[in-house]
Amino acid sequence: MNERDALLDDKTTAGSVGRPTGVDTRSAEKTRVMLILLCVSIPSFMINLDTNIVAVSLSSIAESLKAQFAAIEWVISAYTLIFASLLMPAGALADRYGRKRLLMIGLAIFTVASLLCGAAPNVTVLNGARALQGVGAALQLSAALATLSHSFRGPARARAFAFWGSVIGIAIALGPVAGGFITQHFGWEWAFYVNIPVGAVMIAITAYALEESRDPDATRVDVLGFVSFSSFLFLTTLALISGNTEGWTSPPILVEAGAAASLFAVFIVAELVQQRPMLDLKVFRRPTYIGASVASVTFAAAFLTLLTYLPIYFQNGLGYRPEGAGLLMLPMAVPLFLVPRLVAAHLSFRFTGRQLLTAGLALIGAGLLWMALVAPLFSYAAMLGGMLVAGAGAGILNGEIAKVGMSVIPPERAGMASGVSGTLRFSGIVIGFAALGAVLFGRVTATVSAGLPPDLLSQRVALIRSVAAGDLSGRVDGATPRAALHALALNGFGAGYQGILFVAAIMAAVATLLTWLLVRAGDTPVLVRQAKGSNPYAVAPID
Repeated sequence: MNERDALLDDKTTAGSVGRPTGVDTRSAEKTRVMLILLCVSIPSFMINLDTNIVAVSLSSIAESLKAQFAAIEWVISAYTLIFASLLMPAGALADRYGRKRLLMIGLAIFTVASLLCGAAPNVTVLNGARALQGVGAALQLSAALATLSHSFRGPARARAFAFWGSVIGIAIALGPVAGGFITQHFGWEWAFYVNIPVGAVMIAITAYALEESRDPDATRVDVLGFVSFSSFLFLTTLALISGNTEGWTSPPILVEAGAAASLFAVFIVAELVQQRPMLDLKVFRRPTYIGASVASVTFAAAFLTLLTYLPIYFQNGLGYRPEGAGLLMLPMAVPLFLVPRLVAAHLSFRFTGRQLLTAGLALIGAGLLWMALVAPLFSYAAMLGGMLVAGAGAGILNGEIAKVGMSVIPPERAGMASGVSGTLRFSGIVIGFAALGAVLFGRVTATVSAGLPPDLLSQRVALIRSVAAGDLSGRVDGATPRAALHALALNGFGAGYQGILFVAAIMAAVATLLTWLLVRAGDTPVLVRQAKGSNPYAVAPID
């Protein structure tokens, strides 16, 4: 029995999925189930595919638009920052105004913004268009996940999330390969143009296939929570990104950090006094939910960010072209597609959600540690085993995190649940990308400064920025031979990547311990095969 049939066979399927009464109706409902799955999965596919295509294209974008390291960081961060800042508010808007409506609006904005990205004449316009892409991505992802949670119940929901996780895995697996091929043969602009026909088709399918749903108890938008949370996340990430160039103790950075802390306090107070808050803080009374949240943030910060950093390492450190660099990412990316299917078919019936989450994090940590130890060797063969181990761990987490986290939140708050889930994941990407960028810049600075000849001290900052951005040519004015500067640049680049891999491995190790301590096995029991009408991950009321 395939996943689609299993979803339909389960009589606990509810929401938009109907109740078959005959052969013809059953066939029609099978088609409808598949359309619903596509409507909620393809937007997530587009978002993740776009992120990973752009990651492989960064070096070409930097060269084409003559952008420095800080500006290139914002090609990723402008998108993910706005995306993460708006995900939770977008979930509340979906509950209030309708999930189908918000999904279609998000698809339209994302499609138009992709056109603007491809046509951008400079990095400033590109970053602005990427921010607009983030708005559309937040609306469509939160509405899609809310629709998924609303449309399926019981074991059918677990299988639906496994399907969703597999589709995300396909996007992540295809992203580096597609990005390398497109960039090398058509130009980086087409990394964005590919979204336009997909977006147009998905708008039409969504209009036809989905029924509208909303939270009947949602009354008004939590404006104070919306503004305070979005501003907090924006200023936090801005401080992390700008700290590399302005100094971590400089007045602007301290002001941004202080303002972010104040806004977070305002957000907490605002949510406590709201009758229908954007984030119901009662969910954090559940240790299992906190554990799933820790796993989600760490998965994003320690693993997903490396899907952006490693293509740069392969292109500039190992000398591969974009297409080759994309292919080299497959050992980490393909398990994100394959392993969720294995988990849904076999592992969920043998292990608790607690065991699966901690095993996934432990494998990620072990794989990243392996890669960190060999990163300065610039040998793909030496890194391959670590990539496979980390990829397997990530595949376990992909889909399992969302299933565990959203299962302890009532279905009527599906928009909030999806917003929180997406916010945690993409906040982890934003903060992880900025934090690991700081580690990379710091290690490059220390290594290059220690080995820089006296006649080039005046050009130290320029050389450090070039190396951090991946330019290892050693093109600076001075008497020191180019070969010596290239060797210094390569050494600094390797030390920088070793640093970010070590830090990511430590993050995964800490999260493994916290997840094991927090997630309750009783909340995420072993699934029972053929248990019709029962949900082992049943939703209990939030006290």
